[in-house]
Amino acid sequence: MFEFDSMSILAMLVIGLMGAGHCVGMCGGIVAALGFAADDQRRRWPILLSYNLGRITSYGLIGALVGLLGLFGHEYLSLGPSLRIFAGVLLILMGLYLAGWWHFLSWLERGGQYAWRHIQPFATRLFRVRTVGRAFLFGMLWGWLPCGLVYSALVYAAATAHPVSSALAMMAFGLGTLPVMLAGGVFSSQLKRWLQVRALRTAMGMIVIVFGAWTLWNAMAHNHQREVTSEQSDGISAHQHMHH
Repeated sequence: MFEFDSMSILAMLVIGLMGAGHCVGMCGGIVAALGFAADDQRRRWPILLSYNLGRITSYGLIGALVGLLGLFGHEYLSLGPSLRIFAGVLLILMGLYLAGWWHFLSWLERGGQYAWRHIQPFATRLFRVRTVGRAFLFGMLWGWLPCGLVYSALVYAAATAHPVSSALAMMAFGLGTLPVMLAGGVFSSQLKRWLQVRALRTAMGMIVIVFGAWTLWNAMAHNHQREVTSEQSDGISAHQHMHH
């Protein structure tokens, strides 16, 4: 049954905000080009907003898909606790990546290149954006760009084990990235330099690591509680059986 998990939504929003430097590094050039593509500069903001709404929509659709997989794993393979533990570990790795301490997750991005090769030609055809609708479609395709931050968020979303909650979590993540992506459409190079400041990168990475550790601790505590409850239930059943 679907339950609205406000803490997961908040966590994903913060992860999106903290991943700002990575987002600008990955997509800042494209967004800046979109910002100046409009013939009429008054249409710059509608085009940028439409592109980002398309990107967030694609995150929601991918989130619904991984949520279905998470639901299947939770209901039929008893993978609920394992998914949450994996999500916590991946968030910690992402925090290390954002802080510039360890670049392990770049391997995930390389893996995603195989799927991106099939999508990129369609995105390239749409690149000369002149209308809001075209910007939205371009954003939906660009949402599939291989990105370690997005992959980490997807695992976290899958751990909610429901397509609706997973989609909402991914859209919250996308909304978290929205402010910096809109700003990047106007002054990408200045924003990129500011976000590369060592102290800021370290702080952002540490916040994501804290969320990862919190997720990991909650998952392990929940798993331990389940084991204790199961043992107590087995003990009660055995005791009742002896009395009979």
